[in-house]
Amino acid sequence: MILFLTLDSFSHTGGIQKVARTLSYTLGKLSKAANRKITYYNFSLYDDQPDNRYIAPSQFKGFKGNVFCFILQTIIKGVCCKTIVVNHINLLPLACLIKIVNYRLQIILIAHGTEVWREQTFLKNACLQSRIQIWAVSNYTKNLLKTQHRIKAKRIFVLHNCIDPFFEIPKAFNKPGYLLKKYGLSADQPILLTISRLNRYENQKGYDKIIQLLPELMKQFPNLHYLLCGKSDQQEVLRLKKLITERKLGKHITLVGFIPESVLSNHYLLADVFVLPSQKEGFGLVFIEAAHCGCQIISGNCDGSYEAMLYGALGTTVDPNNINAIKNALIKNLSEQGFPAQRSGKQDPAIQKLKIQNTAIQNFSYTQYRRKIAALLAIKTTRHD
Repeated sequence: MILFLTLDSFSHTGGIQKVARTLSYTLGKLSKAANRKITYYNFSLYDDQPDNRYIAPSQFKGFKGNVFCFILQTIIKGVCCKTIVVNHINLLPLACLIKIVNYRLQIILIAHGTEVWREQTFLKNACLQSRIQIWAVSNYTKNLLKTQHRIKAKRIFVLHNCIDPFFEIPKAFNKPGYLLKKYGLSADQPILLTISRLNRYENQKGYDKIIQLLPELMKQFPNLHYLLCGKSDQQEVLRLKKLITERKLGKHITLVGFIPESVLSNHYLLADVFVLPSQKEGFGLVFIEAAHCGCQIISGNCDGSYEAMLYGALGTTVDPNNINAIKNALIKNLSEQGFPAQRSGKQDPAIQKLKIQNTAIQNFSYTQYRRKIAALLAIKTTRHD
């Protein structure tokens, strides 16, 4: 039996939640396709109902924040398990508690990013030092686990994230007309796009630097527009609105807010350049999403996003602390696509977009992800449904 423990997968949307959904889907598929029958369950502390595309209701239990019931039922189920996969370090002590009774239990921790990089409590650190297996989403996270927590390399396996199995990969790269109309934009207008959580406590995503650069960029690209997207807290929205007003950029920046999954691909298609010069990405799912949509991409080069960018094969990587490097990368990427309009000698954008998309598909497909997990769990399958 495999038990997958999550804080939440379906009630919120973020990088960790997206990984949890894809992993839950994969474990469910592998359990059905295994040569020997494997029972699989997903327990979620804060979720209520699952998205049935990812997991059957019979395999899912959401506890809606009831900590006592979650712990009790996890222990009851866990003592019969062969493997417990933990999607967040906060749940690791519970799995280790079960191992006291079920001493043959295999525990696997998914290590994403900052939640494992930071200093841990005594209890969590003791659990990290115990005989558990860790699946890190990047070599960057693996190396930090080795240096920060002195975990032996042989216990850490790198499992790069993949594109969501239900992500809509576009077959054409035209900017969606209904979104151009919605945001008051034109098809021949240069558009920058950032998709990120906008949080007053996370100030290293780099979107402030893009806002800072806009007045200078507009000298060369007068009708440049910046779409800043993502779920945000109210204080950060107020701060950004004040900053935009002070710089007189109201006509050149749109704060879009949260983007539903159903229209996410279309927003990537709007972008001439997707830009997120972040400094604290464990991996950076948005980069491979953008690449699957053929976007020109600019990322940082000092965290896990460098791996998501295939060390520069998917786009331009820059020092996120060097604002001139960010500016030059933006000018280069926009100019290569023919902006300003009178510029000659531009590349065929469709060919370039297809090249980026194909590279992303070759390296971050769901099929590759599933095979890697099957190998890590030593699951032999008879079919590939």
